[in-house]
Amino acid sequence: MSTKLRVGIGEDIHRLVERKSLVLGGVKIPFEKGCLAHSDGDVIYHALSDSLLGALALGDIGIYFPPKDPKYDNVDSSLIVSTCYQMIKDKGYGVVNVDITVCCEKPHLKQYVNQIRSNIAKLLEIDIDCVGIQAMSNEGLDAIGKGEAIKANAICLLEAK
Repeated sequence: MSTKLRVGIGEDIHRLVERKSLVLGGVKIPFEKGCLAHSDGDVIYHALSDSLLGALALGDIGIYFPPKDPKYDNVDSSLIVSTCYQMIKDKGYGVVNVDITVCCEKPHLKQYVNQIRSNIAKLLEIDIDCVGIQAMSNEGLDAIGKGEAIKANAICLLEAK
């Protein structure tokens, strides 16, 4: 028996390195470091995609976008979100809302939050008011706090159509 409402959680973390672009929620952020990753390393989009898949027990993005598959080298992570969202729609569900945290010491993300929210709303065909983003630091603790990594967590609520 399928339930009308489903919740999913996703998480992603990447090492920050020089000579890579930093892309978060589809926004290219000016910064001296970027994510070391197979794709464009967009931790927000990766966490979001895993939350969508997790809500319907469909596994994780590594199943559908294997990190060793060369066709996904430097892929734009909006493709990952769009593919996962299509899988959700194919199962008869739509997104009610998402809430995402992104944690890094630098750069400060406040000025990019609304564009990230807008990008996500468009990809998921929901109102921007249904997309929450909280940008925070790690108060100098662990690899994130030392500026060596960036992490995102996402939760989504799906509803059967």
